[in-house]
Amino acid sequence: MPVELGRVGIWTFALDLQPAARAGELAAELEEMGWGAIWVPEAVGREAPVNASLLLAATQRIAVGTGIANIYARDAMSMNAAWQTLSEAFPGRFLLGMGVSHQPSVEGLHGQEYTPPLATMREYLDRMDASLFVAAPPSQPPERVLAALGPKMLELARDRTRGAHPYFVPPEHTEIARTILGEDRLLAPEQMVVLDTDAARARAVARAAMSMYVTLPNYANNLLRLGFTEEDLGGDISDRLVDAIVAWGDAGTIAARVRAHHDAGADHVCVQVLPFDDIDTVMSGYRTLAEALL
Repeated sequence: MPVELGRVGIWTFALDLQPAARAGELAAELEEMGWGAIWVPEAVGREAPVNASLLLAATQRIAVGTGIANIYARDAMSMNAAWQTLSEAFPGRFLLGMGVSHQPSVEGLHGQEYTPPLATMREYLDRMDASLFVAAPPSQPPERVLAALGPKMLELARDRTRGAHPYFVPPEHTEIARTILGEDRLLAPEQMVVLDTDAARARAVARAAMSMYVTLPNYANNLLRLGFTEEDLGGDISDRLVDAIVAWGDAGTIAARVRAHHDAGADHVCVQVLPFDDIDTVMSGYRTLAEALL
C-alpha cells in the first residue's frame, strides 16, 4: 500500500519553532482535525529525518513528508539509511521529499559547491539505490518524491520516484507538472495562504513570506518560465505575483484555490498558513480550514 496522503495536508515551519514535545502535541491535534499529512522543511531548522521521526512518534495515523530534505545536508548513503529506517519503523506513513536546495544555501550555509541540479540529483539517486543497508528492511517499498519545478527535474521525478512536490507555485504550474508527470505519479504542490479578507494586510503578510524566495534563482527562474517578469519579482513584489502565489481571504476563497490545484491535476495540496512564526494564528488557521477543506 502506498503512503496515503489524502487530498489535503499541511506544510509548516511553525512546528520547528516549538519545543519538540509541544510540536508533537500540535501534530497530534492536526491529526485529530483530519489532515492527511504533515510536511516539514529543512533549511535552518530541525534536521529533516529526525524531525519526521519525532512527529511520527507523536502521532498514530497521519503521514509525514519532508518538504524537502536537502541532498547537500547528508550523503546518499545516509539519506538512504534514514529513508529505510523511518519507512520500516512507521509503515505506510513516511514520504521522503528531496531537493537540490539553492546555491546561496548550499555554498553559504553548508560550505559546499553547488553543482548542476539535474545531474547532481540523478547521481544522488543512483548512489542511494546502490547504497548498502544492513538492517531490518521496510515491510513495503519506501517512497520518495522530488522537489521538482522545471521540466527536466519533473521528468526525473516521474522516472525515478513516486512523483513531485513543487513549492512556491500557482495552479498554472500544477497543470504543466501533471502533463509532464503523467497520470500515475503523485503531484503534491504547496500552497501558501493568509486567512484575512483585508487586501493590504493580507498582502503584507504574503510579501514578508515571499521576499526571500523571489531572490532564489530556482524559484525566480520558474516564475519567469510561467510568464511573470523581473518587474513582478523585483522591488515590492507585484500584487499580480502575490495573488498568484499566496491565496488570501476567507476560508471559502482559500478552498477555491486548493480546488484550482486539484482541478489542474494535483493529487494532494500542502497548505501553509501564514505567518508561520505565530503558532496561535497557524493553528487557528488550520482549525478553520479543516472545516472548509476536509
